[in-house]
Formats: sequence, C-alpha cells, structure tokens
Amino acid sequence: MNNKQAFELDGAKPAHPELDLSHPLVIFDDHRFCAGTTTTVRRMAGPHMHSQIELNYVLEGQMTYWFDGRELTLSADRLCLFWGMCPHQVTDCEEGTQFVCLYMPMSVILGMANPSRLREAIFRGAVIEALNIRPYDRQIFLDWRNELLAGDANTEEILRSELVARVKRIENDGWRDLREQGEVLVNLRQCDVDRIHHIEQMLRFISENALRKISVEDVAEATGLHPNYAMTLFKRALGLTINQAIVRHRLDTARSLLISTDLTVVEVAFESGFGSLSTFYESFQKRFQEKPVQFRKKMRSKNINKSLSQVGQVKYM
Repeated sequence: MNNKQAFELDGAKPAHPELDLSHPLVIFDDHRFCAGTTTTVRRMAGPHMHSQIELNYVLEGQMTYWFDGRELTLSADRLCLFWGMCPHQVTDCEEGTQFVCLYMPMSVILGMANPSRLREAIFRGAVIEALNIRPYDRQIFLDWRNELLAGDANTEEILRSELVARVKRIENDGWRDLREQGEVLVNLRQCDVDRIHHIEQMLRFISENALRKISVEDVAEATGLHPNYAMTLFKRALGLTINQAIVRHRLDTARSLLISTDLTVVEVAFESGFGSLSTFYESFQKRFQEKPVQFRKKMRSKNINKSLSQVGQVKYM
C-alpha cells in the first residue's frame, strides 16, 4: 500500500500501527511551517507521524483521534496541539466537521526561552488542550491558515512570532493533557470501572517515571496492587506487558531526541532511560526496523524522494 492509498480509503476501520500491518504507520519527511489545504475533516485509514507540532482548532462538528493507543474527541471551538511524532489518526468525525490544521516546526518550541512544563509535556507526547478559548481565536486561526497557504516568506516570520505568543498564552491561561481524559483502547471496554482506574494509574506512573530506573513492582506499588495481579490486569487490558510499556515509552522519547536534538546516540540512550547501550540498540531496531543513526539521517535528510506537492496532496488533503 502506498502513502496515497493509505489516506484515500475514507471509512476504513481504525488501524493500530503495531497490530494491523495492512495499514502501516506512515512517517512524513516534512519539516515545514505550513497549513492544511482543506478545512474538511476526514477519517484516515491508517495512522501517521510527522516531525512538526500540529495545532487543531475545531470550527464545526466533532472529531475523534486515535492517539498512540488512546481515543480522544474534540468538538467545536476547542484547540489542541501535540507533537506529530506520536502516531495519530482521525478515526471518526461528524458529517460536516471543519477545522483549521497548522503545522509548526518543533524547532519553534525548542527555541522558546526558559524551558517550561508545557514544553516538557509536548516533548513527552502530551495532547495539550487550551482551557481558555479567546473570542478572536476562530478568525485568527483562519487568517493564519490563509496566510500560510499564500506562501509569503515575510508573512511567515510574523506568523511564527504570533503562534509562539499564542502557545505562551496557553501556558499562561491554563491547559490540560487530553491523554488523561482519553479512553484507553484494545480491551478496556471489557473491564469494570475499578480495573480501568488501575490501568490509568499504571499508565500515568509509567509515563511520568519511565526515564528513570523503575520495575514492575514500582508500577504495581503506585497502584496499590500485587505485582502478579498488576501484570495480569495490564496484559489483559492492553495486550502488552508492563515492561514492554516502559520500553515503548523510552523508545518514543529516544525517537523524539534523535530528531529534535544533537545529542549523540549514546547520550540519547541514557537520557531515554536505557541503562545499557546494547539493549537500546536492540530494542530500537526491533520496534522501528532500523538503527537509531539511520532513523536520524532519514528524518533529517533534505533529499526527500517525494516532492513537496506530492506530500501536500496526501498529508494535507
């Protein structure tokens, strides 16, 4: 299946990139500051990734995202942003749903002065929702989209500053991580409320602590469960072990660091929580089917096989 097919099959079943190989995870080699060419929300046949920060302002209707294993729903006049390196796809939407979709290079966020909790949350894969929507947001997001599509370099610099200011306002006015409200998929619908609560606690503990040395016992203790019961419950609900979830979080962090920083591969391994370089290499290659150095070169390469117009037709349709 080629990239264009993957995004033209409207109405297909939502696919998990690690469980359904008929809809492979698509990674876009695109680092531009740009906007979606359409405001119409469509379901995607498969998940994808890209290196930019994505901002979504919903104009009308309602849309549901699959976001790296969770289901999140956004309705009209809601604004969220996230790093596109977390696998995501639109799995459902109401008829006539419209949104503004903007793509901002990660370097813009990294260039913001004084590292903050918001920047750290974005970097670690949060889906940030602004708690305060301002009266002018709807129109200004439409204006930003139109000006980005116009492609004027001078205007782009102004827009970059304005978007950074809007992100800073989100930090100042308040925000929440939608992953904490999102429903965990796979088999949780078969669990009772108490079990779902335990799963959420374990996932949150892993998310907050995976970059340091933690064990199954630590995760279970944080939830007040016996380790054996915690392991069984986690595996039954999510289809992977607690240790696999810890490694997965570390790999996602490593992948992010490889793209957005100049840390050496060795530094990336240890910053991501791996205590052994050989374990890092083995785990990375097993999950992503390539070595860390190859992944970094591919994502940073300027020799993109597809022209930008082709990417635009697929990604921004």
